[in-house]
Amino acid sequence: MNRIDKKFNELKSQNKKALITYVTAGDPSIDKTEEIIYAKEKGGASVIEIGIPFSDPLADGPVIQNAAQNALENGVKVNQIFKCIENVRENTEIPLVFLVYFNTILAYGVEEFVKECNDVGIDGLIIPDLPYEEQEEIMKYIKGSDVALIPLIAPTSKDRIKDIVKDKNGFVYCISSLGVTGMKDGFYKEVDEFLSSVREYTNLPIAVGFGISTKEDVKRFSGLVDGVIVGSAIVKKVSDSNGDPKEVEKFVKELSSGLNYNK
Repeated sequence: MNRIDKKFNELKSQNKKALITYVTAGDPSIDKTEEIIYAKEKGGASVIEIGIPFSDPLADGPVIQNAAQNALENGVKVNQIFKCIENVRENTEIPLVFLVYFNTILAYGVEEFVKECNDVGIDGLIIPDLPYEEQEEIMKYIKGSDVALIPLIAPTSKDRIKDIVKDKNGFVYCISSLGVTGMKDGFYKEVDEFLSSVREYTNLPIAVGFGISTKEDVKRFSGLVDGVIVGSAIVKKVSDSNGDPKEVEKFVKELSSGLNYNK
């Protein structure tokens, strides 16, 4: 049982839901990233998703794309991000998850990347450009480790849901819209039914993300799932405040106040 499992079990025993928040590593700096992680935990985040900057992030909208570009221009390297996590682990046991594109893992070396995640205390990986049909290349290294490969389920997954969630750990990341992160065109019109259908195929906690940006959005979904994911709105807050931890903490606290603790 890794930290993700422990956290969701703890929340379930308290009839609470998880707030999962995102930060782009290295924006505005790698030192600020560490401070932002602590600020989010203080604000009420249950799990923290850390984006490893990539030059062609297909699942990310303009806000996170800009943050990744800033981080890359700042010269942030994967080794620096691992060192940041190592430092964080000296101060907190909050579950930490990487959102990382598979090209980054390939460039680093798949076996070495998973080993490093395990060593520094990363609890899960979200890999948006790795379809389940091609996951064996990394699953052979993840099996037996404390790192979970977190499945991504889109409203269009339908008949593939059963296969996507098979033998996975951590939680299921359900996508609430048909666009990229941060889109404001509204949620998938049948999103409630979609979330309900995912529950038929897995006992893992279910979290929903993409386009969730306000306390009202958090409240709207938290009665339906085990966790709510907020990304672009927090990255924008980081950008607007130049990474001020107190501003981030305040915003996360506001978001967490929207959690609906009733099943």
